[in-house]
Amino acid sequence: MRLLVLGGTEFAGRAVVEAALGRGWEVTVLNRGRHTSLPGVRALRGDRTAPGGLDALAEGEWDAVVDTWSAAPRAVHDAARLLAGRAGRYVYVSSCSVYEWTPPAGYTEDAPVVEGAEPDADRTDYARDKRGGELAAVGAFGAERSVLVRAGLILGPYENIGRLPWWLTRVARGGPVLAPGPRGLALQYVDVRDLAQWVLGSVERELSGAYNLISPQGHATMGSLLDACVRVTGGAAELRWTSPDVVLGAGIEPWTQLPVWIPGGSEGYDALHSADVSRAVATGLSCRSVEETVADTWSWLQGIGGSAPQRPDRPAVGLDPVVEARVLEGWSRSSPRP
Repeated sequence: MRLLVLGGTEFAGRAVVEAALGRGWEVTVLNRGRHTSLPGVRALRGDRTAPGGLDALAEGEWDAVVDTWSAAPRAVHDAARLLAGRAGRYVYVSSCSVYEWTPPAGYTEDAPVVEGAEPDADRTDYARDKRGGELAAVGAFGAERSVLVRAGLILGPYENIGRLPWWLTRVARGGPVLAPGPRGLALQYVDVRDLAQWVLGSVERELSGAYNLISPQGHATMGSLLDACVRVTGGAAELRWTSPDVVLGAGIEPWTQLPVWIPGGSEGYDALHSADVSRAVATGLSCRSVEETVADTWSWLQGIGGSAPQRPDRPAVGLDPVVEARVLEGWSRSSPRP
């Protein structure tokens, strides 16, 4: 297989490149050169946001293109139109955020999507940008030659958003840790490497259409995630499980200040942790254990000195130690457990 990855040096794009090389595919990447491309790829330079930024793709043919773009849809529109006659399939890594807020529990790929998105628009907001990218891919390649990967929460090595890295570094610091309850809160996420393997499988299977790409609900829980963090970092931390009411009452923002966590029963919880993923599972999605994801992410973090990269276009996540200490001060072992 001849694969073109637009990007290919960070998080999801890098995982796709690694997986493709592991399968013996011929891989070309196009990026700005800000990060070193993996050995074994053909590296082309170009800035998709600048005039002439796609000139390096003027020639060449590929079996598939993988695009992880998440800003102005115009970049997807321009690339897809340029490559429509020279690539077999366009795989666009989109997001479950394209669904109209808030989707119901158990929503499928047929749930209503946001309105107002345009395939050639400048940057607006994340949901419409991703939906615009989907429209751009389908507009150029048609419904039969485009794959829309509606990913949910993505975790694993190379993460540049900071969610799992924050939990790992916080737990590694030891001491009492504010753990938002309940322990059994079901989570949905996808290891970036499992996403990459499914993406390549979609090319081999000649799939088309939209797919919710996250683990089945209950694949992990808040308890299994944080327990794994304690184990891999050495077990010096004490998880102090705290009820959602106490967490929210302290003014702590779910998802951002306490990454991954959304209170069960909230509208955000259904949107982020209750998608129907049967279509992806039926077409080859296989999810590794939470223990493996956590352990490999910790190993990667240690290998780069413990400080995870941070995308400049995403806000930093995590809880201020002062706020955490204030909440924990009012916590007692006699308090009702979540």
